[in-house]
Amino acid sequence: MWRNVAKQATLKSQSKSLNFPPFPRTHSFLGASKEPIFFGKFKFHSLNNTSPRLGFRAIGEISTHEDLMGEPSFALLRNIDSTNGNRCGGFCPRGYVSVAEAVSSTDVEDNVSSADEVQELLPEMRKEEEKEERFRRRRRLNANPGIGSRKHRVLRRRQVKIEAEAWELATKEYKELLKDMCEHKLAPNLPYMKSLFLGWFEPFTDAIAKEQELIRTGKSRQAYAPYFDLLPADKMSVIAMHQLAAIVMKGGEHGCARVVTAACMIGDAIEQEIRIHNILEKTRKKKEKADDSKNGVEGESPAVMKEQENLRKKVTDLIKKQKLPAVRKIVKGKDDSKPWNVDARAKVGSRLIELLLQTAYIQPPCDQLADTPSEPRPAFVHTSRTVSYENKKGAKKYGVIQCDPLVLKGLEKTARHLVIPYMPMLVPPLRWRGFDKGAHLFLPSYVMRIHGAKQQREAVKRAPRKQLQPVFEALDTLGNTKWRVNKSVLSVVDRIWSNGGCLADLVDHSDVPLPEKPETEDEALLKKWKWKLRAVKKENRERHAQRCDIELKLAVARKMKDEEGFYYPHNIDFRGRAYPMHPYLNHLGSDLCRGILEFAEGRPLGKSGLRWLKIHIANLFAGGVDKLSYEGRIAFTENHLDDIFDSADKPLDGKRWWLHAEDPFQFLAVCINLTEALRSSSPETYISHIPVHQDGSCNGLQHYAALGRDKLGAAAVNLVAGEKPADVYSGIAARVLDIMRRDAQKDPDVSPDALRAKELINQVDRKLVKQTVMTSVYGVTYIGARDQIKRRLKERGITEESDIFGCSCYAAKVTFTALGEMFEAARSIMNWLGDCAKIIASENEPVRWTTPLGLPVVQPYRKLGTRSIKTSLQVLILQKETDKVMVQRQRTAFPPNFVHSLDSSHMMMTAVACKRAGLNFAGVHDSYWTHACDVDEMNRILREKFVELYETHILENLLESFEKSFPTLTFPPLPVRGDFELREVLESPYFFN
Repeated sequence: MWRNVAKQATLKSQSKSLNFPPFPRTHSFLGASKEPIFFGKFKFHSLNNTSPRLGFRAIGEISTHEDLMGEPSFALLRNIDSTNGNRCGGFCPRGYVSVAEAVSSTDVEDNVSSADEVQELLPEMRKEEEKEERFRRRRRLNANPGIGSRKHRVLRRRQVKIEAEAWELATKEYKELLKDMCEHKLAPNLPYMKSLFLGWFEPFTDAIAKEQELIRTGKSRQAYAPYFDLLPADKMSVIAMHQLAAIVMKGGEHGCARVVTAACMIGDAIEQEIRIHNILEKTRKKKEKADDSKNGVEGESPAVMKEQENLRKKVTDLIKKQKLPAVRKIVKGKDDSKPWNVDARAKVGSRLIELLLQTAYIQPPCDQLADTPSEPRPAFVHTSRTVSYENKKGAKKYGVIQCDPLVLKGLEKTARHLVIPYMPMLVPPLRWRGFDKGAHLFLPSYVMRIHGAKQQREAVKRAPRKQLQPVFEALDTLGNTKWRVNKSVLSVVDRIWSNGGCLADLVDHSDVPLPEKPETEDEALLKKWKWKLRAVKKENRERHAQRCDIELKLAVARKMKDEEGFYYPHNIDFRGRAYPMHPYLNHLGSDLCRGILEFAEGRPLGKSGLRWLKIHIANLFAGGVDKLSYEGRIAFTENHLDDIFDSADKPLDGKRWWLHAEDPFQFLAVCINLTEALRSSSPETYISHIPVHQDGSCNGLQHYAALGRDKLGAAAVNLVAGEKPADVYSGIAARVLDIMRRDAQKDPDVSPDALRAKELINQVDRKLVKQTVMTSVYGVTYIGARDQIKRRLKERGITEESDIFGCSCYAAKVTFTALGEMFEAARSIMNWLGDCAKIIASENEPVRWTTPLGLPVVQPYRKLGTRSIKTSLQVLILQKETDKVMVQRQRTAFPPNFVHSLDSSHMMMTAVACKRAGLNFAGVHDSYWTHACDVDEMNRILREKFVELYETHILENLLESFEKSFPTLTFPPLPVRGDFELREVLESPYFFN
């Protein structure tokens, strides 16, 4: 409809005189206006709007959109202003060329305008828009009755504050603390790291402000100058300090941050905050601008007014010709906060780091024996590190920011004081509507994590929205699952952590003491000491990283524990696997995270729910119990009710039976839940919030068995019914043991493997081969399998390097042999996929395919080049993609990536079907979660969706797409498939269990 309206305006303008009167001078092109220039389907939603699906868009952004009939339409929004023109759930970076390029690339006539015709159509367009808006609002309210309520409005305002004002609030706090110190002439009693931040804040802010003043007066013409003065100095200082501390905590370099990483991340955070800052500033001044527009644009020079008049003419001409992309470029060209390039981010970040190095100092503790107090020393030092790689000649040198040991020690307690922008959301995420449209209200949100792969990004952007709708719907379903903190488990975690950790897989607060150097000149003993010293230092570095990680997780849990509920917006990797966008406390995390989280909505257990809660306890206890039949697992739980009650009542003061579970915190949560249910007057009506898991049995092999219709493989991974679950790892271990026993009987002089077979016979069990079997379908190499088995043998006390290396080589070879025998069909499909990938990659083309849900996938593996960026701190070497694909990487990665795209499709299909059936659903790749009372229904749905997925001709469609894309290439024929009846999955109780 809108396209037709625009066309009418165009036709009318062509039939009339081209001498159209200019816009009134009282309305600056970039100022606020009472009347829209062109009023279309979209509106700018103010920050107080209560609608949950706010399409936050910069004022003046010109948008293309599809109307209800699928026709593209366009609109120039009500107030054209110099806003940032990016959006992420409203504001995400997009690249546009300059105004000059936009205008020069378009054939523009100087004195043509269609504004009169547009004005004539405004009443009709307003009516249609209001009708559509009422329809959309009614549909949203019907879908979620809570949306639009006062409670939702309050939560939404808080969400806006969390996303848009996090750095503002931190800056304000430091200012208030400094003011308080000056007034009372006393230092506040602050935690150690927060007191350091406060001490660095003022001198660092002053240094940034001085730099900004040099830029304003034209005395500094550095390359970063145009970007450095777009944000207040105090806010820049807070962002840089907190970001550097976070990078050091998470970087894994033990007190170091790589300069290139730190500079780019700080620069990116500054750019992001500039966008939000501009949006808030312009929103705050919106009323003032409207008032000013009534009184004219006094005070502007004739040159400025003439430039604005010319811009108006160009825009109206382009609108008349329906050249919307060119108009958009002009609007974006007037925007100070258009997307930065990598050089700008790196240079701004480097300069901020340099200023922080010059102004951040730390005061060592006083030495009682010293005559004078110790001198302050720099908190951070710029230095370099050299890394050498195994099996490679030479070494790599890179710059790092090294923090002082006192700062490093304080970092473990810093998490609760760090600003974490991407927190769980208090309101449901915005629905996904495009590559960068959805999820958070303000923070940059992208539907795919592409890590700079241009072809993948373009493939997703080019895909029609209708094609991607199933993926968007699945991500929206996952994002709309409401969570809350399990306060009972969190209180136990807090008690353990405050008492030093070292319980329930929580790391010890203290480091391992360093071994003393032996007083000897014996080279062998000194060498042994050096190896031990290196191992202890490595262990302490790992402990430090784990302590920082736990602090970050607990900081988020403590912030969210009093919330009624919160949401995790999701996005996908390039294969289609879904992940929560919040990085710390989420259900994809460790046992600690999963134990702390539960569904915000509770549901009555019912008879089946009580049964599944008992099964879930046995699954979490593991240790072989999870391999029993369902009845065996229920019996295990009922035989340990006293231990379960004791764990719930006295988790730290009783027998602590829950600590024997493989997943102790999740197990404790279910113990508490089951105890409360059984002690209630009616266990079946007890309201449970616990998510119950159904996990695939070596899910990658399940997908291969379905692809190849492989009977033997299907039976090994529970695609067919059985009295108890088949354990593929035990099956492979048994086959490996048979081969080794046969080899052990051979003559050692003839067969060199005989001695190794004899040595390993007593070591072969499920655990030895599990990791190799699990990763075999994801392309694990012989070297990878050897290293996996080597680690298992080291854990068992085999320490002689020569023996362990030879044994692990032999064990890896035998494991692959056993896998090939048991999963012959899977191996043939993997080989076929690899061969196709090699043929395509040999033409210097990446492997591409489309998942069953319509997601385009482009493998990102290309040879990397380098580019140098000269910054004020050092020369940064950044990697960049070249046009040359990595043939071997494309070949080896394709089979696992293809299977991952299939398991993600199955999960998404299940998620959408569960939502339509009224179930709460959460997915962790091949682990599906719902309420205990709904497990039976979810089991039915996930089996039906698996059959539905594989009843399509997946491999045939893949081959057809390859042949269509590369008609000159010849691909091998499809592998022969077996006669497994796929619908047997519907009757298999242990397919997911």
